[in-house]
Amino acid sequence: MKKIIIFIFIITTHAFHVFSYEPKLQEAINGFNSPWSLSFINNNKVIVTEKSGNLILVDFNNNKVKKIKHNLDILEDGQGGLLEVLYFNEQVFVSYSENLKKGNSSTSIATAKFNENNLNFKNIFRAEPPINSGYHFGSRLVIKDNLLYATVGERGKGMIAQDPTKHPGSIIRIHLNGKIPKDNPKFRDKKNWKPEIYQIGVRNPQGIALSPFNNKIYLTNHGAKGGDWFGEAKYGENYGWKILGWGGTNYSGTRIGPKWQPGFTKAIKYWVPSIAASSMVIYKGNEFKEWNGDALITSLKDQSLRKIKFKSGEFIEETTIFKGNIGRIRDIEIQESTGIIFLLTDEGAIWRLQK
Repeated sequence: MKKIIIFIFIITTHAFHVFSYEPKLQEAINGFNSPWSLSFINNNKVIVTEKSGNLILVDFNNNKVKKIKHNLDILEDGQGGLLEVLYFNEQVFVSYSENLKKGNSSTSIATAKFNENNLNFKNIFRAEPPINSGYHFGSRLVIKDNLLYATVGERGKGMIAQDPTKHPGSIIRIHLNGKIPKDNPKFRDKKNWKPEIYQIGVRNPQGIALSPFNNKIYLTNHGAKGGDWFGEAKYGENYGWKILGWGGTNYSGTRIGPKWQPGFTKAIKYWVPSIAASSMVIYKGNEFKEWNGDALITSLKDQSLRKIKFKSGEFIEETTIFKGNIGRIRDIEIQESTGIIFLLTDEGAIWRLQK
């Protein structure tokens, strides 16, 4: 991986929404190969994943990068590989497509005590059943009240998302050591659900975030040809895939059910056609104080950063902050001490967005 630090300000008159100021994009580092996720371990260091299996430590103090050894058995297949990374209280959590032989893989989660040289991971979750498919792993992670929430894609299998005896197409909730909370839906009124499942009926949710303002968890879901959405994770509920199509169609052009109907969770915001929604955060910081509480959502195909203002589960306003400036945006993180926004692109770069 090339160690190249570039400081470039991109100012265009057409790509940014009109603000009273002009946000500035600055490329911090590039040279990554199919990166998927980044997570701050302190104010100056981040961990980055590459789909091929590399875990990379980036130090912004001295512009150095280094690979961290690990023991994961990863199958890089299609959209699968080493995916999310999340640093929390000296622990590193990762999601990945676990190699289960003969082309089979699962969205799996592992954790290790942080070490800059070598990480000895232990699996704490594996989606069942294993599936021979390179599609729709989901794989985003967030922690709330010392519980780990994770998105599990439906692996391109459609109606499996309506089968709560299987993990694909669901949101799961587990303890940080992999144990199952005794108040999960299975132990209340969803007796036939897998014990880890918190919500069902999702397709390929590639964004998940905890709001520091109301302590709720929010999701972005990558739909089919249309039907991306942003919404809240809700206990024991069903987002409806593939009974519902959220306004989208199959890639063949055929319709997928209604956009929404009673009995299913209703999203806050839908996109038709698809923007290929990827990661998200609920913004909190000093750099853009006027954005506090808004959702910032990245996209792949649309190559945009979008801001969603909402209140009490109702959509208010969407703003495109920029579009087409830096390529396909895979992940977004906020530097806690400053509120500066960090963006990771498929093209292999980390960018800063600040005033």
